[in-house]
Amino acid sequence: MRIPSYDELLQRTPSGSSWGVFGPGDELGTANFLTAERVSAASRLIRTGRRFGLDHPVTAFEPYPTGTRRALRHEVFSNNEWHRDDWVDSFYLQSSSQIDALRHIGHPEHGFYNGLSSAENSPESVALGVHAYAESGLAGRGVLLDLPRYFARHGLPYDPTATIAVGPEMLDEMAAEQGVEWEGGELLLLRTGWAEQYLGQTEAERARIPWRRSPGLAQREEVVRWLWDHQIALVAADNLAVEADPVLESDFRSPGERPPERGVDHSGMLHRPLIALLGMALGELWRLDELAAACAADGVWEFFVTCKPLHLIGGVGSPPNAIAIK
Repeated sequence: MRIPSYDELLQRTPSGSSWGVFGPGDELGTANFLTAERVSAASRLIRTGRRFGLDHPVTAFEPYPTGTRRALRHEVFSNNEWHRDDWVDSFYLQSSSQIDALRHIGHPEHGFYNGLSSAENSPESVALGVHAYAESGLAGRGVLLDLPRYFARHGLPYDPTATIAVGPEMLDEMAAEQGVEWEGGELLLLRTGWAEQYLGQTEAERARIPWRRSPGLAQREEVVRWLWDHQIALVAADNLAVEADPVLESDFRSPGERPPERGVDHSGMLHRPLIALLGMALGELWRLDELAAACAADGVWEFFVTCKPLHLIGGVGSPPNAIAIK
C-alpha cells in the first residue's frame, strides 16, 4: 500500500488529512503503520527480556492539574472471610498514564477523524472508541528520545517546567546522537522529565506549580509533516499533552475561534491536526524515567513495546497498559 506524503495530504480535502487513506471506515489511523512485518521485526529487538512498565499508578496525579477530574474511589469488600472483591468509582480514564481514542478531539472546521461530525460523536456513539486499539493491540518498535539528556550533552540548562518547543531539527539531532535510525512504524516516546518533577512535589507544592508549562512538540506544520512522513504509529510523552504547553506560536489556529466556556482551550494545539486529521495515536503521562536510565546505561534506545488499552466499547481514552521490553 502506497502511503502519500504529507505534502500530498495538503492537497486533499480536508487539507492535511489522511481521511480515506486507510479506508472509509477506518478507526485505527496511524496504528495501521504497525504492519505484521514491522511487528515481527520489532520482536527481534528483545535481547535481555528486561521489562519496563510504562504506566504510572492510576491515582498518581491526584488532584489532577486541570481540576476537571475527580479523585478515584477504590472500595474492597468481601462476601465471607476467605473472599475479596473490589470496585472503583469516579475513574477518569485519562487521569494518569493514558492513550487517547480518536473520538477524543475534533477539528472545529472539519470534525472528527474520517469525517465523523460532532453530532454523530454523541455519548451513545461508539465510533472511533478506544476499543479499536484494544481489539488490534498496539505493538512494535519503540524508540525513546531523551530531551533532558540532550540538553545535558550540549551543556545547556534544562527546566522541565518551562515551555520548550521541540521541532524536527531537534528530533533529528536527538535521534542521531542516540544512534537511532527510522524504519517506519515506530512508537515514539519523548521524555521531558515533566512527570518526574511533578510527582516529586508535595500536594501543596503541586498546587503552586504552573501546570500549563512543559516542554513538548512544537505546534508547527513541520512537526506534523515529520511525524507523518516518518510513519510514526504512536507518539507518547511523560507530560500532560505530548506537545509544548502552553501554545505560544502555532500554525493551527482557527479564525474567529473563542475559548470554550469550560474545559481546556485546545486552540492552536497539535491535538487537532494529529488526532482529528491524521488519526495519530497519542499517549500522555507515560512513565519513562526508568526506561530512559536503562537506555542511557546500555546505549540502546530501541526496544519492543506493547500497548493494550482497556476493551471499553466507545471509550474516549484508557490507561495504556504499556510495557517496553529490551
